[in-house]
Amino acid sequence: MAKHDADWPDWLRLIQTTGVGLEAARKLLTTFGLPSSIFSAGYSELRKIVPERVAMTLSQPITDEISAQIDLTREWCQSADNHLLTLADAAYPQSLLDIADPPILIYVKGRVELLTSTSIAVVGSRNATAQGINNAEKFSETLSHSGLTISSGLAAGIDAAAHQGGLRGAGSTIAVIGTGADIVYPARNRGLAHLIADNGCIVSEYSLGMPAIAANFPRRNRIISGLAKGVLVIEAAAKSGSLITARMAAEQGRDVFAIPGSIHSPLSKGCHQLIKQGAKLVDSAQDILDEMRFTPQVKNVKPVASSATLQSESDDWLLTALGYDPVHVEVLVARTGRDIASLTGQLLERELEGKLESLPGGFVRRLT
Repeated sequence: MAKHDADWPDWLRLIQTTGVGLEAARKLLTTFGLPSSIFSAGYSELRKIVPERVAMTLSQPITDEISAQIDLTREWCQSADNHLLTLADAAYPQSLLDIADPPILIYVKGRVELLTSTSIAVVGSRNATAQGINNAEKFSETLSHSGLTISSGLAAGIDAAAHQGGLRGAGSTIAVIGTGADIVYPARNRGLAHLIADNGCIVSEYSLGMPAIAANFPRRNRIISGLAKGVLVIEAAAKSGSLITARMAAEQGRDVFAIPGSIHSPLSKGCHQLIKQGAKLVDSAQDILDEMRFTPQVKNVKPVASSATLQSESDDWLLTALGYDPVHVEVLVARTGRDIASLTGQLLERELEGKLESLPGGFVRRLT
């Protein structure tokens, strides 16, 4: 069984108890020590730390629902690739212990040793442009070849591209998810998730079977940034989850990097905002390595092939492929896989609609 702490059922019971959140759990652990001591304490002692209703629940016998969750987790842990780490576990990553609100317990599927490697988070828009996806892949691949592990959130767009790039290098990748470790969300990334589980690792603080709940995804961002030495933001709208990750990174004392883009692109607004606030502008992976003073660690590694399709969720495939910077028509042919005659007709149609303009030398530029 791939567990490290024999007392993990008590830890799981603690965080599964109704009314016990991270703050209450930390107060209880600070006062009583291990979870077993919390459950052996009487109601009157518990009432000094938590509200009456929570103290009453903690002093009652374990519920059938929590017992079932423990049984499910025990079965999940039978796989050699599945790990359950508590705050008291020696294998729990120090980088998370250093943040203000570390998860009490984390589920890890895959290469648990990656949690203690030097890593950088790469995040950005789910509705990324073709250029943004290319930047995420290339930056992540270069940084991974240098020995940095790439952490991200397994979302569509920039996150997925970052994971793919990370898988191609020695550093590999960590996916921090907002569901249970036995669930893949979004479903379109199922193939990518399996590659990460086999060659990198997947991390979650949520119990097995936890579905995708909107409120859980911003919370998991603190783990993405907490595991990393810095965060690179690639394409982010003025109000986006990527900016939440960047803010958390700054609060955690991590470096924040941002790639600038076209002033006409709404997906550049967030990056430009970060740069104005002090994030480091980068236009190459080497800028990040220099700023982090990270010496590349050359390793021979067989790149992981991926059949996962990375596409923007934009309604207009051509505008998505075009992005917001001038692009040569031949580049668009390569990006879209369309023949030149068909593509030229599509470009003319968009130009007549006022969505793009033709430039000298065979270049076109998006206007909307």
